[in-house]
Amino acid sequence: MKIFVAVFQHSSITKAATELHLVQPSVSLAIKELETYYGVQLFARIGRHISPTQCGKEFYGYALHIVSLFDDMETKIKNWDAVGTIRIGTSIAIGTHILPTLIKQFQLKYPSLTIQAVVGKSGDIEQKILDNALDLGLIESNPAHPDLCVFPFMQDRMCAIIANDHPLVGRENVSLSQLVQYPFLVREKGSAGRDLLDASCSIRQLSYHILLESASTQAIVKAVSEGLGVAILPYLLVERDIQENVVKSLPLCQPLQRDLNAVYHKSKYITPNMKMFLSLCQSYGKDHL
Repeated sequence: MKIFVAVFQHSSITKAATELHLVQPSVSLAIKELETYYGVQLFARIGRHISPTQCGKEFYGYALHIVSLFDDMETKIKNWDAVGTIRIGTSIAIGTHILPTLIKQFQLKYPSLTIQAVVGKSGDIEQKILDNALDLGLIESNPAHPDLCVFPFMQDRMCAIIANDHPLVGRENVSLSQLVQYPFLVREKGSAGRDLLDASCSIRQLSYHILLESASTQAIVKAVSEGLGVAILPYLLVERDIQENVVKSLPLCQPLQRDLNAVYHKSKYITPNMKMFLSLCQSYGKDHL
């Protein structure tokens, strides 16, 4: 099964053999033995190229976690008193503003455990969980993949921000229809906050003029502070800028909120250490309602 997983991930007998330090005939034989035993074809072979069949894709889901569980057992039984490790991936916003606090709190409670953290795009984190490269993920999106278990651990509201001398300063709140009268500074398409903004405007049949689109929250905040337009961003990302009076915030008449989600593979064995971390995430969310 380890050989099968390597071949599947590389889509290559040669690359799998190199990774596993085996000769190619041994790798080919292992795949053939699996196919013979189960009476199915796991890979379609076209010339020198191979690609997984539908059955092969289904088999991969089981094999990946069987191999992972075996590796976990090998590590824990052979090194029973060694330090445990949890592999966590987060989206950029969560990794920047929440993860450091979670790691610090976790290490204070469980100093013998180690966290290996990766920060990246939500989609990349989801894929790493599907490939068993990570144990848990904390992301801003709501994944639809059937192999991922999702539960919200916290809510983050969207916040309208304007320049300190903007005409709207002093209002108790503002509506989307009022904001779209001004140029908008927005995050890139595909970001969780942008998707929520677009969906909210679509429901209300509103359109807005984009003056600046950027993957950098700080670039947007700077542009807003210079009076170039308005923005609607997650409060999590602009809290410090508001507190430091770089920009002003305006409550929305109809609040926009989004869930921050913890995700893991449905076939993943959730260890007591992972349960501890998930519980810590929930506690953090409750403290920041």
